[in-house]
Formats: sequence, C-alpha cells, structure tokens
Amino acid sequence: MSTGRILVVDDEADIRSLLEEILSEEGYDVMSAANAVEARQRRGTLHPDLVLLDIWMPDVDGISLLREWSGNDKTRSCPVVMMSGHGTVETAVEATRLGAFDFIEKPVSLAKLLRTVELALESGRAPARAMRSRMPANIVSVGRSRVMQSLREQAERVAAHATPVLITGEPGSGREAFAEYIHSLGPRADGPFVRLVASALPEEGADAILFGRVAGDGVEPGYLERARGGTLFIHQVSDLGPAAQRLLHGSLEAGRFTPVGGSEPRLLDMRIISSAAPGFEHAVQRGAFRAELLMDLAVVVLKVPPLRDYSEDVPELLRHYLDALVDSEGLQFRRLSVAAQNRLRNYPWPGNVQELRNLIHRLLILGGEEEIGLEEVEQLLAAKESGDDAVLSQDLMALPLREAREQFERSYLQQQLRLCDGKVGQLAKRVGMERTHLYRKLRALGIDFRSGGGDD
Repeated sequence: MSTGRILVVDDEADIRSLLEEILSEEGYDVMSAANAVEARQRRGTLHPDLVLLDIWMPDVDGISLLREWSGNDKTRSCPVVMMSGHGTVETAVEATRLGAFDFIEKPVSLAKLLRTVELALESGRAPARAMRSRMPANIVSVGRSRVMQSLREQAERVAAHATPVLITGEPGSGREAFAEYIHSLGPRADGPFVRLVASALPEEGADAILFGRVAGDGVEPGYLERARGGTLFIHQVSDLGPAAQRLLHGSLEAGRFTPVGGSEPRLLDMRIISSAAPGFEHAVQRGAFRAELLMDLAVVVLKVPPLRDYSEDVPELLRHYLDALVDSEGLQFRRLSVAAQNRLRNYPWPGNVQELRNLIHRLLILGGEEEIGLEEVEQLLAAKESGDDAVLSQDLMALPLREAREQFERSYLQQQLRLCDGKVGQLAKRVGMERTHLYRKLRALGIDFRSGGGDD
C-alpha cells in the first residue's frame, strides 16, 4: 500500500473532495485546505510530504504561495505540484523557476495524478534518484502531444529490460536524450553512461579502443570496460568501420572480450543503445553494414519523430530551454511574445530540437528587451535561411541516396520559395510542378510555406 502525507490546496470543494477520495483509496494520508491561510497552517503543523497546490485561488494565488515557501529550506524536502485548468506560459515559467515539481491540468487525469504523486513523493525520499528518473534537464520529459507521450511510454517499457535498443531519427531530434532517459529508468541507472561516437573510431587500433590494452602491470580500459555496469551509447552506429563492426559483433556473440595483449577474457556487463538515421537498414542491403550486427543491436527499435511532427509541443520546449539556459549559464531571462511563439510553432525546424535550442541560446546571448517579439524572431530565421543556401554546395556523396535527395529537394525548394516571395503558385510555375503535388511535397519535406506571401 502507498504511503505518504499529502496536502491538497484548492478553493473548489468538489475538487478537494475528489482528490481526497482518490488518494485516500490509494493508501495516502490526505488533508486539505481551502485557501492560503489554511495551507500555511496545515503545512506548518502537519508537515506533509507533498503539496498539491492550485494556482488560482481567491485570497492568495498559488504562485505567490510557492514563492513564499521557496525561501524556506523545508520546501526542498516537501515537493509542490501545481494544478491549473487555464495556466499561461508566464505562470508555468515562474512556477518552474520557483521549484515546482510538476503540473497537473484540470480536469485531473487519474493516471497522470497518481504517476506524478508517486514521482514527487519519491523525490522527497531520495532526491538524487528521483531527479535521474524525472530527468528535468532532458527534453524527453517535455511535451504533452500524443506523439511524445506514446514515445515516452515505449521508452519506459523498454528501460526495464537489458535489451539492446536502436534509436532512429533525424539529426538533432533528441536520440541521445532518449538513450539517457532509458538508462536513467533502468536497473543500471547507477552505472556509467558512456558515449562512443562511431565516426571517431579508427579502423587501425579499434580493438584497443573497444577492448582496452595491457599496459605495464595494469590494463588501460576500453569503451566496453568503461561502460561496465551501465550503458554504452553508440552515436550514429552506421559510421562504424568494418573492423569495428567485426570486433563488436564477435564480443556480443561471445558475451566477453579480451584486452589487447592480455589473456584473461572479461565478461560483458553493460547495455548497448545505438542511434542511426532513418532508413539505416538499407546500409545492410548495400553491404556497408553487417546484417548480424544489426540484429544484435536492433532487438528493439525506437523511432524518434522530427519536431515538425509534434509542433504543438514547441511552446513548451521553448519555455524549457529559456528556463534551462538562464539557470545553467546565468543569462538574462527573456520571454517570448505570443506572436513569436506562434511563428516558431509553425516553423518546420529542419534541425529539430537541437535547432530550437540553438535559436533560444542566440536570443538569450544577444539580449535585448525582456519580451522577445515577432520581428526579432523573423530576423534570426531570415539570417539562418540565407545560410542554408550553403547546403546546396555540400558533398552529398557521403549520404544514402534517399537522404541526399531529400536534403537537396528541401534546400532547393526553400531557396526557390524565397525567390518567389513565399508564393506557392509562382513556385509551382518556376519549378514546373503541378500545384497539388507541390503542396504535398512541401509538407513532406517540412517546408513552411504558410508564413509566406500566400498562394498567388
């Protein structure tokens, strides 16, 4: 049975009664308060393990109450979860900065309520472990779209097992963040998370880098040893050379490896998570990647979508990075206007989440007025798009045909659309495509044509 003392603070009697009933049936000791005065009194005398705090109350709002508590050392041992049916961006940012553990939207989802309560109470009992599980600095935790909720659920199911996972997705989509998320939720969370960039592994000497080597009276550990008890993450596994593929496959099949110059084999004791671009399996057909190694690594495949597929989460991602970068780098806090957020929500983000983070970083570094307006955002996007012309001159021969074709088409059509002042009708004539087919192509490539000059 669940344990923990919970204080519910809400001015609506029906909501207080509902939450008391639900949480009591789960085995929690529940008390309630109808306003700030009662909340202060009960929190000070009954010492709850968790506070569920409504934002909008008639006497003192929940944000003000949270701010009042944030200066008290005891607040750190008593997590606060905010509740609101109509919160705003500014309210969410302020609550996060003041230390709110999470938010629950009204009407309350039972599953969300119980999961949040469980995590919040765990944070009070074991802060370090709970913070790893919740991953506040990891973008995996951000976003309420069905796409992201479903992906998080898949990752959480996978995390409980030691099964090798292949995470596919476009560059910048957050593949490594999902690898860290899976690691943090699994039984090896207390072990190391070791990152191996496949392209940095040379053909000559790959065995010593992977397996380690005997040096004097000891052994210089390789990647497999450094990841012992934890997770080895292989970034862009398709970049592994033939020698590295052969060595890695052999060690996985045998379940052991021997350091170079040594005679005593070492048992493998780690989980492997790899990342790759979409369509990576075609490398096997081209003979560029060993089929048996792919089967070793891709027991479970997790597909991370491009940001344009869950654009409804863009405002929340913007808030996340604004807050995270202000806290981590000491930058001056700025907020995005509604018009600026709307523009960015409809931007196609070809560089995905990484591009979004970089844009926010630039806005904060450049500084300016506290509110970031639409004009400032448009100037940054225009400067970036002018730089995208260089993509046309890149050496595409290193890419698979499908990726090279998509990259060329995206860059070509973006440049042509600018020359047509954003008018799709003119673009259709210029590139010689039927308009309906062109619309489908622009959408498939994630090219933002709605913010341009219209159809004519």
